[in-house]
Amino acid sequence: MQLTMEPLPEIIQHAQTMDRAGFDTMWLAEAYPWWRKHSMEARSATALAPILARETERLAVAWGIISPYTRHPLQVAMEARVAQEAAGPGRFMVGLGASKIFMKAAGIEDERPARPRTNLLESLEIIRAVLAGEAVDLVGKEWTARAPALKADAEAPDWPVPLYMAGTGPKMQQSAGEVAAGLLTPSITTPAFVRYAAENVRIGAERAGRDPGDVDIGCTIVASIDEDPARGREGAREIAGMYLANKVQNIQGSADVLLDKAELTQEEIRPVADAMEEGGRLAAKEAVTDEVLDKTKAIAGTPAECIERIREYREAGCSHIMLELWGEDRNRQLRMFGEQVLPHVGQGEPV
Repeated sequence: MQLTMEPLPEIIQHAQTMDRAGFDTMWLAEAYPWWRKHSMEARSATALAPILARETERLAVAWGIISPYTRHPLQVAMEARVAQEAAGPGRFMVGLGASKIFMKAAGIEDERPARPRTNLLESLEIIRAVLAGEAVDLVGKEWTARAPALKADAEAPDWPVPLYMAGTGPKMQQSAGEVAAGLLTPSITTPAFVRYAAENVRIGAERAGRDPGDVDIGCTIVASIDEDPARGREGAREIAGMYLANKVQNIQGSADVLLDKAELTQEEIRPVADAMEEGGRLAAKEAVTDEVLDKTKAIAGTPAECIERIREYREAGCSHIMLELWGEDRNRQLRMFGEQVLPHVGQGEPV
């Protein structure tokens, strides 16, 4: 899980290290201007994806996530075409989510109440039809879209692009089970939250006559690794601090179930948000106590500890581990995951 708020050369280097280390997918988590408060500049995931696809050989590149509130679904489909063509068959996936942090920055709810679930469902319908070459003529509650069918002699990729939905609440998760290739969960996902999400996916899938086992469950989990147990937790402590602060500052309410499943309260994490506001992400890191970090169920510590935690997530129902890796020398950390963790967590299972 690559946050798109780092310099392009660094992101390319991470992708190439992952490619060599045996990772399955690089998910691009689109950053937004909120991160400028913390000396980080947001970059476009849709612009990055084709670059990374061309700079790697086997690694799949995925948007995880972009918000349809940032782009009309017809435009999303056009940008997906470029990434799809740059990557080749089986190496590109689309993940869509409402992104409360962007909605707040753009004043989405200032004029009327937002309907993110309706927005996402209509967006998926439009994007899926366009990528399949079908005609689109939709006047929906959120979007209007019209496009003719693709002519048979047009030069365009014809292989499938899996479409994922991100969701924290039950309705969005059930919708992912009904219509999407998979569900993407937010940062601070814990095994308890995976079980909650998997049950909602099952409900939605069965309602639509689908096999729940065909719906991928991708779980965003804070992570870091080192031979030394204490150092192996420091990167996870820092990224957890950033996201716990985000839960307070930007997405209260929608994050309640996440925190509840982690047995964390707003009062417990408010010092982390206050520290980040006053002193930045390193101050927030120091405010994340061992008790709070333990509750996030990070994939962090030594290689053996990371393997044990990955197995815990597998048993909870996570079919696609998405490491939100942070900390010093991430290229070294990626190589360590590739050499000392991936061989022990099952061949052919997405990590």
